[in-house]
Parts: sequence; structure tokens; C-alpha cells
Amino acid sequence: MSTNIRLITSESVTEGHPDKVCDQISDGIYDAMLKEDPDSRSAVEAFCTTGLVMVGGEVTTKTYVNIDKTVRNVLRDIGYNKQEYGFCCDDVGVISTIHEQSPDISQGVTEGEGEFKEQGAGDQGLMIGYATSETPEYMPLPIVLAHKLTAKLTEVRKGGILPYLRPDGKSQVTIEYHDGVARRAETVVIAAHHSESVDMKKLRADIREKVIEPIMGNLLDANTKLFINATGKFIFGGPPADTGLTGRKIIVDTYGGVVPHGGGAFSGKDMSKVDRSGAYMARYVAKNAVAAGLADRLQLQVAYAIGVAEPVGIYIDTYGTNKIPEIRILELIKKHFNFKPKEIISALNLKRPIYRKTAAYGHFGRDDKDFTWENTDKAEILRKEA
Repeated sequence: MSTNIRLITSESVTEGHPDKVCDQISDGIYDAMLKEDPDSRSAVEAFCTTGLVMVGGEVTTKTYVNIDKTVRNVLRDIGYNKQEYGFCCDDVGVISTIHEQSPDISQGVTEGEGEFKEQGAGDQGLMIGYATSETPEYMPLPIVLAHKLTAKLTEVRKGGILPYLRPDGKSQVTIEYHDGVARRAETVVIAAHHSESVDMKKLRADIREKVIEPIMGNLLDANTKLFINATGKFIFGGPPADTGLTGRKIIVDTYGGVVPHGGGAFSGKDMSKVDRSGAYMARYVAKNAVAAGLADRLQLQVAYAIGVAEPVGIYIDTYGTNKIPEIRILELIKKHFNFKPKEIISALNLKRPIYRKTAAYGHFGRDDKDFTWENTDKAEILRKEA
């Protein structure tokens, strides 16, 4: 019997990558509103480049947020705290152009207002949820490893293990699958932002020893290709080297390209916007279904119309790994999960200031009690009823 060999690649970026800087600023502002007003609504975007952070968007909140202070605190926490980086929390310019949410949107998502009288979806669109049994995280292995590599880059930087590292960085992992089972790492790519003082030979040896080998383990073999700062020096990095924008890393944020993406970004958006809350719910449902043993892989797609509470469509695909008929799985999903925005927010307890930490290293597959969409509390009842 012939073996089906497939290569699957995913990437991740560190919290100091310009796009992730902007995601964290957007969610940092949203968190600041939620601390005082859980009903705050937010659609906040950020842009960063040399010497400048610009924040814009629309909000509805009863509290006051010091945008300048919030932006600088995010940059300081990430590690942009030295002028030599060309981007420093203490002297970067901050411009804010935030205004109130459109009343035409508000009437469709405010309970008791508008044509439908119950809280409707904050936008139209489709959201994707996915889970697979191939890892303990119920996530695709390539994206799990890519996130662990970038998180490790940050750990050895902030922990002083590799003190010459700077905040920016990227990873990429290609895994070789045989008949759907991960066998080995074909390629590992690391781009590490660094100071002028370090020799490139030392950096590559350190990254291999302190970052790649602890994460990749026995997936590495003699034929694995390692590319560490393949273009050479990476001294000039962060926003001065590459402008950042909120919402530009949607595949990094989700499943690493293994499944489709609905198209909507997450950071800076409140939970009335189903391209965020709906995606969290879709992940919750998919993970519970796979944890229940209903399928080894499950993709769920849910679609909404703006201002309407009930989804206009729910669809699943188990890629032939289902243990019971797909129509029965869908029946169980519809019975045990409510996809109305208000019910999603309540079920997952989403009106909490927890979102800045979602904005780097992925929104899914994280072992964090605040990530309620990662709970598998419905798996047992699904298993019993199946």
C-alpha cells in the first residue's frame, strides 16, 4: 500500500512583531474599557511605524481610557523600552482618532431596539471553528509548534538567557505527514531580532540549543532543514522596519492555514461582533465534539446576518473521521449549543478584560483558565447522547 506523504506549514510571530504590537494595543484599549464598563463596545484599530502609533475606531463606553498611557504601557511590557531599538515607549508619538459607534449599527445589536428586539449579530459574515485529536491542545501540530517557538524566543529574551535578543521575531514550521500522521519536521525557520553585539554564528547556535531543540524534540532528524536568520543580520526590526496594523495576522491567530478562515480579525473588537465571539463559540463547539469522540477532526462554519440573532447557517465537515453520522453530530450541536450573540457572551463569560493576552501566540489551544472557549465541559453529555 502506498503512503500518502503531505507537508503542512504554519507560522507564528512574537509579541514584538509590528502587527502583533497593534493587536495588543487594540485589545489593551478594549480591556481598559471592560474593567469599568463590561458593556463597552469597541472597534479599535492601531497602526505603528517609525516613531508613531496611531489609534482609531469607534467605541461606546461609560468609562474613560487614557489612550496615550495604555499604548505606552503595552509597548513597555512588550520590551520596546530602549531608544536604540528605534521605537521606544517613552518617546514614540501617539495619535488617537476614536469616535462613538454608529447609531445605525448600535440599533441592530442593542437588545430592545431595532426591528428584531433581541441582540443581533454585530456584522454579517461567516466564522470557522476547528479541532483535531492530533495534539493535546486539539489543534494542528504545525501551528502549536510555531507558537511555542515564538513564545520561547520571548521567554529567553525576557528571562535574560539570550539578552542580545530584541522584541521582533518570527517562526515557521513544516511538518511531514504520512497518511495523516505527523512523522517529522521537514523545515524550521526562525527570524530573531537582535542587537549589534552578537556574532551571527553564536546567535544561530544559541537559537538552535535554547529555542528550537527544546520545542521540536524528536521531530528533528538529520534531514530537517533549519533556517535561522537566513538573510543574515536582523538588527533593524519592529515598527521602524515594517509598519504594523491591527488584524493582519488572522491565520496566525487561528489554525495556521490548515482550515479556511472566515476573514474577520479579532483584536480590538467587542463581543457583539460575531467575527470574534462567533469564532470563539465555533472553536468551543468543535473542541467539545472532538473531545467527545464524535470525530477525530471537525470543522464548523457558522454564518450571520447583521442585526439578526439566529445564525443563517451552520455547517460541519469531519473529513470522513466521524464516528456517527454527520447529521447526528449537527443535531447534537444544535441541541446543546446556542449561537445567538447574547447567549454566546453569557455561556463563555466574554465580558471580562482578558483580551490583550489573546493578541499574541494564538487565540486557540492555550492552557489558560480565562480562555473559556477552550473548556471541554460539554464533551461528556455529547458522548453520552451520541
